[in-house]
Amino acid sequence: MVYQILVSDPLSEDGIQPLRKADGVEITIQTALTPEQLAEKIHEYDALLVRSQTQVTRDLISKATNLKVIGRAGVGVDNIDLEAATEFGVLVVNAPDGNTNSAAEHTMAMIMSLARNIPQAFHALKHNKWDRKSYVGVELKNKTLGVVGLGRIGAEVAFRAKGQRMNVKAYDPFLTEEKAKKMGIGYGTLEEVLQSADFITVHTPLLKETKHLINQKAFEQMKDGVQIVNCARGGIIDEEALYQAIVTKKVAGAALDVFEEEPITDHKLLELPEVIATPHLGASTKEAQENVAIDVSKDVVTFLTGGLARNPVNLPSVPKEVMNKIEPYFHLSEKLGIFLTNLTQEAMEEVNIYYAGDLTDVEVSPLTRNTVKGLLKRHLGDHVNDVNATYLAEKKGITINEHKTSSSKGFTNLLTVEVRTNLGTRSVAGTLLNGLGARLVKVDDYSVDVIPEGHMVFVRHKDQPGAIGRVGTLLAKELVNIATMQVGRSNVGGDAIMILTVDKHLEKEGLEQLKQLSDIYGVTAIDL
Repeated sequence: MVYQILVSDPLSEDGIQPLRKADGVEITIQTALTPEQLAEKIHEYDALLVRSQTQVTRDLISKATNLKVIGRAGVGVDNIDLEAATEFGVLVVNAPDGNTNSAAEHTMAMIMSLARNIPQAFHALKHNKWDRKSYVGVELKNKTLGVVGLGRIGAEVAFRAKGQRMNVKAYDPFLTEEKAKKMGIGYGTLEEVLQSADFITVHTPLLKETKHLINQKAFEQMKDGVQIVNCARGGIIDEEALYQAIVTKKVAGAALDVFEEEPITDHKLLELPEVIATPHLGASTKEAQENVAIDVSKDVVTFLTGGLARNPVNLPSVPKEVMNKIEPYFHLSEKLGIFLTNLTQEAMEEVNIYYAGDLTDVEVSPLTRNTVKGLLKRHLGDHVNDVNATYLAEKKGITINEHKTSSSKGFTNLLTVEVRTNLGTRSVAGTLLNGLGARLVKVDDYSVDVIPEGHMVFVRHKDQPGAIGRVGTLLAKELVNIATMQVGRSNVGGDAIMILTVDKHLEKEGLEQLKQLSDIYGVTAIDL
């Protein structure tokens, strides 16, 4: 069989070489098709390769009766209707690693330019000013680089910084002290990294939890004269707080490749001589553009010829009879993962997922992926999905174990998720009650009965009279209404938990006030 592949956006010749070299593949390159022309002929093809120009809509996918895979030569898939692709059984693959080197090199270039005032000095020369005294810089040697976010790009930056003989100290929710030691870098909490660094570079995705991660409070924790770099995502750094930190001399300089709103034409940060900037050039190299095309071409060929794609971004097809049995558990499995990851502040080392009762006689790997997606979503956001979840966990050094057991503890079905960290083990269990839906039935060793939905507050406390009342009174002062409450205890007067379902998210100020109450050990806000 010969597979027909259409390349509808411009890709480099080197990028499509894996397609040209593959047996049983024929390529058509047509990069000037109108949407109407593409819709007329898409049914002829088994695979479609695009960049950002072609809009792969639901209507187009519905006409692609032979289409098996869509390859996006890049990271983003905003121009592809993933829901429609999944519904029609079409795999979508992208190239998340192709720009790693490019982005890491750009970050290092920004750090060096910042340290030595290169853009400012060049600008002065362009205006006929020979001024050596104003642009005295600092050496990188023996300076501490704080890396916030140690994913693929952050790790590459750390490696290069060591080559400059910098001391590297990193924070990442998936980083353990043991992993850091193997990499030859320092390990710390976010606060410890901020407090000790001379230069700080951020490499996290932009999520609800990371938006304005570097804010006024963060700047207050830093050394005087610290220098800041952001080549990741606009919005991780609070730009107003950064402006004020530079004006007050808390921050000596900042190098920015990204901004909260792009493109920018007028920004007050650019008025400051301490700021250097580029227009989102982190992945803009010839090599990166070729690499993403090569990676996605290889994945398309591998999938068409019966292999497993390395970088899928949507749910692969599952036999209908299997899906019918496990589909009701998808909601529960993801919620268990999200709930548990909020209780686990340390880096995960091992995840054990136990299936019992009705779940022992079905294929559960899709549920495992969905559970792991829930565990990782808090820190990785939309970068993690049902297909790449276990792959990303493996890249983070997290071991995933799947177990089937006859011990359902009286439930018709029982799904238990257990996470092991260097400080111990946390677990949560859930079930589907006939006619009543999903329930959380156990948190660690405490039995509960909670619907996994909405805004929650999880409280660890001492089992003493008045503890519940104090929590309720404080929430009332914060105008937070309690919808439901579940309590669990190990023994009278011992440790206990409360799980409150509330009508709105409890903000940090309210959480801090709860933590100050007597007999309260810990408080966590969880949004399901």
